[in-house]
Amino acid sequence: MSSKTSPVILCLASYEKGQAFLRAAKRQGAHVYLLTSKSLEHVDWGRENLEDIFYLPDVNKEWNKHDALMGVSYLARTLQIDKIIALDDYDVEVAAMLREHLRLAGMGETTARYFRDKLAMRVKAYQDGIRVPDFVHVLNYDKMRDFMRRVAPPWVVKPRSAASSLGIKKANSEEELWQIVEQLGDQQSFYLMERFVPGDVYHVDSIILNRRIIFAIASKYALPPMQVMHQGAVFCTRTLPYESADAQVLLQLNARVIASMGHVLGVSHTEFIKGEDGEFYFLETSARVGGAHIVELIEAATGINLWEEWAKVEIHPETYALPDLRHDYAGLLISLARQQHPDLSAYTDPEIYWRLNKEYHAGLIVRSPHYERITELLEQYTARFYQDFFTRQPAPEKPTH
Repeated sequence: MSSKTSPVILCLASYEKGQAFLRAAKRQGAHVYLLTSKSLEHVDWGRENLEDIFYLPDVNKEWNKHDALMGVSYLARTLQIDKIIALDDYDVEVAAMLREHLRLAGMGETTARYFRDKLAMRVKAYQDGIRVPDFVHVLNYDKMRDFMRRVAPPWVVKPRSAASSLGIKKANSEEELWQIVEQLGDQQSFYLMERFVPGDVYHVDSIILNRRIIFAIASKYALPPMQVMHQGAVFCTRTLPYESADAQVLLQLNARVIASMGHVLGVSHTEFIKGEDGEFYFLETSARVGGAHIVELIEAATGINLWEEWAKVEIHPETYALPDLRHDYAGLLISLARQQHPDLSAYTDPEIYWRLNKEYHAGLIVRSPHYERITELLEQYTARFYQDFFTRQPAPEKPTH
């Protein structure tokens, strides 16, 4: 490392995300460089926090991996890079490839598979005794037919490497399933299919230091993200009561998942579903902070900003200490809006902690020491959001930002 107190960090951001990490890394004394998409030249990345910005040609935010490898290798002729940080899901694989090529510490390509490839993470979880929905690779047709004989529909077909609920298709019969598969063409092997498990979806957000989870908090979505994205609804999630049975089970399961996948250092966002049988099933994990302003939700409840703590734990793992925590409760609402600039001035309760400032979106976070008050406000505000703002659009096949 060039300097233990002033490491050189190269951050990857194919999408606009992670400015809070860049600021925090700068405050921690790092020399921060950014590699981002050429199409994001106009973005305010906070140049005051960066030594330099490099742009890679992209097609809808997708990079040519060989171009990235050659470009960063050329950069490394004159810049001693100590760490490479992927700021979003879509950068995890490229970051792992670059670490392997430059022989840098951090998550390599095999481990990165477990945090990007939904098939790989399911196989690993299943092998380690973690409950997952029945699944099969969309690869061998005989195995798929056997799966459909054993597992009753509906089934969901999922892209192995897409983030969130993007690209997921639901099939209610074999005929529908084969139609979906046929439409995939040569991309079939990049998908898996699994039993559709109806139920409530939860997420656990964590900080990991030397393979040990030093912070984790469990939350529950009001509606499954897949339903919100594909059917259209107000997005809502809230932190769970800390001592509740569900929260305790989720934290234990999360620890098993993180250990199984081999996460050593950083943050994670992991999702589970509670089936109608009362059991929790592992859905997916990632080596990033949660999207959709979940970072702000957790900060409202605990005082912990995951972007900032992630930067600290990456730059100074030997001396890192978790800040004092609050144990409040928080809830988050976000909706697509009919208005370009939604007016939330009629929402005046003192528990409002944060408001979203984004065109054609309405959103806020409420915070209280009392879980019941959060529940009450979210119920009231959700109904009002549908009346005041809500609109829907077709689900995108790829992320839009």
